[in-house]
Amino acid sequence: MSEASTNNEEGLKRVVGVTGLAMTVVNNTIGVGIYALPALIGIQLGAAGVIGFILCGLMFAAIILCYVEVGSRVKTSGGSYAYVESAFGPFAGFIVNWLFFFGWGSLSSAAVMNIVVDSLAVLFPVFANPAIRMLLLFVMISLMILVNVRDAKLSVRMVGIITILKLIPLLAIIIFGIAHIEVSHLKWEHLPSVNAFGETALILFFAFAGFETSLNVSGEIKNPKRTIPRGILLGGILVFLIYILIQTVTVGILGYQIGEFKDAPLAAVAERIVGVTGAGMLLFAAAFSGFGLVMGDVLASSRLLFAGAKDGLFPKFLGKIHPKYETPYWAVIIYALLIFIFSISGGFKQLAVLASGSLLLIYLAVILALLKFRMQKEKEAEKTFKIPGGIIIPCIAIAAIIYVLTNLTKPEAISICIFVAAVCLIYFVMKKLQVKNS
Repeated sequence: MSEASTNNEEGLKRVVGVTGLAMTVVNNTIGVGIYALPALIGIQLGAAGVIGFILCGLMFAAIILCYVEVGSRVKTSGGSYAYVESAFGPFAGFIVNWLFFFGWGSLSSAAVMNIVVDSLAVLFPVFANPAIRMLLLFVMISLMILVNVRDAKLSVRMVGIITILKLIPLLAIIIFGIAHIEVSHLKWEHLPSVNAFGETALILFFAFAGFETSLNVSGEIKNPKRTIPRGILLGGILVFLIYILIQTVTVGILGYQIGEFKDAPLAAVAERIVGVTGAGMLLFAAAFSGFGLVMGDVLASSRLLFAGAKDGLFPKFLGKIHPKYETPYWAVIIYALLIFIFSISGGFKQLAVLASGSLLLIYLAVILALLKFRMQKEKEAEKTFKIPGGIIIPCIAIAAIIYVLTNLTKPEAISICIFVAAVCLIYFVMKKLQVKNS
């Protein structure tokens, strides 16, 4: 019996290979933000925005390498949660799980779903109607549930197809846009100042965020020692190259006028390349890109609920496996419904600021988990991927995270602290209830 068809200790099929993992990384990282990002960076850094991408890419590479090593050590589902829980116990794992699935995952996906509908509403005004808008959201979320419950392998294939299709307009802009670049627009008047880079650091940093969600399906990855390093690094390189090329083409075409198109710079670029229809095509591409991003998130982040339920941190029914499809169907359904509720309520908007800080804290916890694993001399560790250079790269990653955290505003920092405190309170209340019921 092949590895893909056998069940692991969690009851899940290992069906995700190198290509599938790499495509999931690209899909989870390149979302609707790419359609506005070039203008935000171009306004702050001008033609030197490419330098910002390179610096941020190098910082993020350090974080990715840390994830690759710890991911090859911990092979159960849950991604960041599983890594931190294995290193520091259930309390730390509980905090990370909540930070990920609520503070980052569900709220971010809800925001993306709103952008998807907003983009479609420009093309089809009927979707601006509140009732029709809600119906559209329900249909899209229901489709995601259906696909993810029926077959994880089918979901991975769909994510791969969507990733390829959504990359087509971006690659078209790169290929056909190069001929429209004005070299004068790419000349640097001066290097960006430290303050200017700091102001865009948070935006740049999270342009690369999303790869970690792909590792939530650790329990369904074939041969983790081989697949995780190759899949994550391949996906990361593709993302980096696409960002650099898109930024160069956008600034090269729009130049100093880029500030006039801050909401949809790529649509403006497409219009200059192929005419008015180009803008419409890019709006549709933005909607399609967002849909694919959330589809991949439902696949990956639902495993956090599944892993948490298996460890007794969430209701037991979330840890159930579908008897026919062998997928964590209740975790998929509940996570997708959370996205739907936040999408139609609008209440998530005031909490959206938690997403960025939440992910930074998760990264920091995972890297600290790696350092703890390094101190544990286990025989199994000899068979895992290990970053060269000792603790140099983990220390660079920690320094990068602390640097970006310092760019959070005071209200943002306070909001994150309140959220973490609330999660801690929930944990201790749940523990007391478990003691009383035992």
